[in-house]
Amino acid sequence: MTRRPSLPGASELFRLTTGDRPDDGPGSQPPAQRRGTGRQKHSTKITVYVSDEELLALEHARLALRGEHGLAVDRGRVVREAIAIVLDDLEGHGEDSLLVRRLREQ
Repeated sequence: MTRRPSLPGASELFRLTTGDRPDDGPGSQPPAQRRGTGRQKHSTKITVYVSDEELLALEHARLALRGEHGLAVDRGRVVREAIAIVLDDLEGHGEDSLLVRRLREQ
């Protein structure tokens, strides 16, 4: 008779995460500048499909950051920082933001 190891149940594998949420009252201020999350474990994942040229450009940027600026970062961190920059620009400039202008060109 083979013995199967007992596996943890869903309640042991998945736990609710709770944290103090900042007060959204009238005195709360939005952050001055949005930042990428950097090196930390992320709880949400998205899949983005890019062309071969876009992936190559991302790799060139990552290698340039490492070779020319001494920043050893992965593609995910580059993408998170780029998203933070674009969203900050959208929030600050609205209609005149780079994102709105580029999306209107398409």
